[in-house]
Parts: sequence; C-alpha cells; structure tokens
Amino acid sequence: MEQSIDSNKKPEFAAGTDPAFIPLPGLAAPAATRKTEPESEAAPETDPETDPELDEAPEAAAEAPEAEADAVADAVADAEGEAEDAEDGPVFEISDRRGSIRVAREGVRFTLDDQEADFDWSEIGAVEMNPARFGRRFTVTVHLSSRRWFNAEVEAASRAQLKEWPAELDAVLDAYFEES
Repeated sequence: MEQSIDSNKKPEFAAGTDPAFIPLPGLAAPAATRKTEPESEAAPETDPETDPELDEAPEAAAEAPEAEADAVADAVADAEGEAEDAEDGPVFEISDRRGSIRVAREGVRFTLDDQEADFDWSEIGAVEMNPARFGRRFTVTVHLSSRRWFNAEVEAASRAQLKEWPAELDAVLDAYFEES
C-alpha cells in the first residue's frame, strides 16, 4: 500500500469545514462595512515662543484637575440617572459563581465568566425556561427570530430558590415581551 507523505494537491474546502466558503461564482461574501471617519481638520501648528496660550500653561494646569474632577462627577451622575431610568420596570436577575442571567427593559443578558451576550427585545422570538428536575440548575434559552438559540445556566443556592425563579421570570417576561 502506497501512502503519499506530501501531496501537491490542495485540499478542497466545503461549507461544512470552512464558513467563508462560497460555492457559486455569482455569490459574493458580504463586504465588511466600515464607517468612514469624517475628515478632521488638522490642528494648526503652534510656536511655543509666540503663542500667548502657552504662557498661561502653569495656571491652566492648576485648574485642570478641578475641571477633570467636575467632569468625572457629572459623568457618574449621568450614569446613575441612566441606571435609574433603566430600572423603571421589573427586573429578573440571578447569578452564581460563574454566570448570570438578567432580564430587564433593555432585553436579556447572559454572562459567563468574562463573556457577555446581549439580546434586544426586537430580535427575540421566544424565551424558554427550564428548571432542573433533580439538580439546582436553572436554564434560560433565548430563541432569536433568525432561527438561532442561546442558553445560559445558573445554579441555585437551594431547591426552594429554584422553585421561585420561574414565577419571577414569568412576571418580567409578561411586562416586556410582546407576543405577536
């Protein structure tokens, strides 16, 4: 039996092994949509010896930390205001040592370690929940309108807590999810 060690023949890729494979010559891969940045005007070069603004630099430097502190405080206040606006309706939030599930006005958010998946209500086709029959795992599955689905699991601290979660999630889904 002969076996070729190095072949000059290139392997054929198919859609099952190469997601970028396009089988028909008339089809083209979608071009990457890149946002064009507006052309910004270049800042004029300044001469440090003749520019009067540079003479006041030590005084402005003393005022800069105060202005930055005020700007940071304003940004924090705005973020808190937005958080309060987002918390107007009911929220379902559960978590364990690794992951979390949050259902709120914005949509559904799954978190696992350092990864997050956000789903807006406009793209969600259905939400399914499945409390474990024997364990303490609570699974929430989001079915998208594009025939894809994603799920997340959270482990409850006790079986009693696991029994409460479906009713809480139902209340939040009734508030935000519109059945068509």
